[in-house]
Amino acid sequence: MKIDLLYEIQIPKPHDERSEYRAYWEAMEQIELADRMGFSTAWAVEHHFLTEFAHSSAPEVFLAAVAQRTQRIRVGHAVTLLPYPFNHPIRVAERIGALDIVSNGRVEFGTGRSSAYEQEGFEVAPDETREMWQEALEMIPRMWSTEEFSHDGKYFRIPRRNVVPKPIQKPHPPIWVA
Repeated sequence: MKIDLLYEIQIPKPHDERSEYRAYWEAMEQIELADRMGFSTAWAVEHHFLTEFAHSSAPEVFLAAVAQRTQRIRVGHAVTLLPYPFNHPIRVAERIGALDIVSNGRVEFGTGRSSAYEQEGFEVAPDETREMWQEALEMIPRMWSTEEFSHDGKYFRIPRRNVVPKPIQKPHPPIWVA
């Protein structure tokens, strides 16, 4: 049986000036122990503006730190928000590629669209998120598997470019959908 952990970096009120510091460092210590105990994957979410619920707006930074403190446990980016302007698909491909390298091929790549509250904060049109997410998700594995990537779609027009770094895992890290 595989057992995973999920981190949203929840910080209930009242907060103090070291609350986020403690939450991040305690989570890393927990994942170090989970690595030694044989847990499968440590997942970290991407959320924005959700005070108390999730102080995890840059999970790839947290997961890179986790990867350097562990040996075996996989690191899961759950959920990478793909509607633009949250994250441009090129930047997602680059960041996940780099995370796969620094984790020595231990990345799990989760994707999703976010909540209406977060979308409003980034001026994302809610009625376009499904199509935008789908177009972005179709592009990212191709960015990882080709040296000359280009795309001409409804939401993204990308001239021929080599998107680097490429992930270690072939053909690419496992992809999950929320």
